[in-house]
Amino acid sequence: MRGFNTKAIHGHEYHDENLGVFIPPIYLTAMFEQPNRKTGSTLLTDRNTELKYSREENPTVRALEHILAKLENGEDALAFNSGMGAILTVYLAFLEKGDEVVVPMEGYGTSIQLLTDIGAKFGVQVKKVWPDETSIIEAISSKTKFVILETMTNPTLKVINVREVAKEASDLNVLTVVDNTFATPLAYNPLDDNATIVIHSTTKYIAGHNDVIGGALITNSNMVNLLWDWRRKLGSIQSPFDAYLTLRGVKTLSIRFEKQCRNAQEIAEFLNEHPKVEEVLYPGLSTSPYHSVACKLFKKKLFGSVLSFKVKGGQTKALQTLRKTKIIKSSPSLGGTETLLTYPVISAAKTIPEEDRIKLGITDSLLRLSVGLEDVNDLIEDLDQALRS
Repeated sequence: MRGFNTKAIHGHEYHDENLGVFIPPIYLTAMFEQPNRKTGSTLLTDRNTELKYSREENPTVRALEHILAKLENGEDALAFNSGMGAILTVYLAFLEKGDEVVVPMEGYGTSIQLLTDIGAKFGVQVKKVWPDETSIIEAISSKTKFVILETMTNPTLKVINVREVAKEASDLNVLTVVDNTFATPLAYNPLDDNATIVIHSTTKYIAGHNDVIGGALITNSNMVNLLWDWRRKLGSIQSPFDAYLTLRGVKTLSIRFEKQCRNAQEIAEFLNEHPKVEEVLYPGLSTSPYHSVACKLFKKKLFGSVLSFKVKGGQTKALQTLRKTKIIKSSPSLGGTETLLTYPVISAAKTIPEEDRIKLGITDSLLRLSVGLEDVNDLIEDLDQALRS
């Protein structure tokens, strides 16, 4: 299989010879027969783990993992009950007392907060740096266990040159962990550029319909066994039903993401000329300082469907705009079929210290827009009337 859509649809081949069914079923079972009466031993999965309890392994979840691994050009994947469950597993699997982690000061606030809390509790030094490749590379030392970063930062869409960071980290025997949620495997595959582990909040683009929570880790190294064992102990595997919904959603990822990116590009260009908008942050704009690096990294010149913009008039006008949209919903997620508008200082960036938010440009006038699949002219009209009212 070479094509993205073929992998998304046929990345896990299932066939029930008795019924002629080729869609994987939902295995809603807590346990499996042990020992198996037919074989006399415990059944093993394709990665040589025992199939005995759904907290450890489940065939529906495994079907999703096969597809995610193929889409990210990895050897294996693990599906989790949330993106935070996936991130916690990475932290606990690799960090020891005295270790050091380098992380950009901008990113999903809860991810950074969790790392900071773990560092304070267990003696791990967390070095927060400016979100660019130069600052990250300069911060790596002999004590650094891993670098963790986002392909595009949340919420100001700074694009970090993952390729440069991962190369330098690899040369220094430092792990590179990349949250690729905003770019999706359709636009970028960090593992191709020496990243060690890729993280996804599958809640977002991969499931794609704003109706399921999930996370994933993908790697092409032998670390998957260690990560699997920590998932087993934490009990953070994704439920079979949620895995089934995600399997259904990922089949249309390419069609959805490309349409969402086109919509976002049009909206960004519209807002960039709007008299009520002070600034638009979107790497797809030629005027963006991150446009050049985004063009180097991202396949098909897809720049994501999330953009942020600053409303003239500060917090008052920003919140008024948030309340005045009619089609666009006010909600803190992204990547789904519905267009969502959120106020980062009370959502994704809430836990980032105020002094860091100011440096990063996360002001009280900033709104983040996740563009969905509605007709783009309707979205533009909705934003226009909300801004002008």
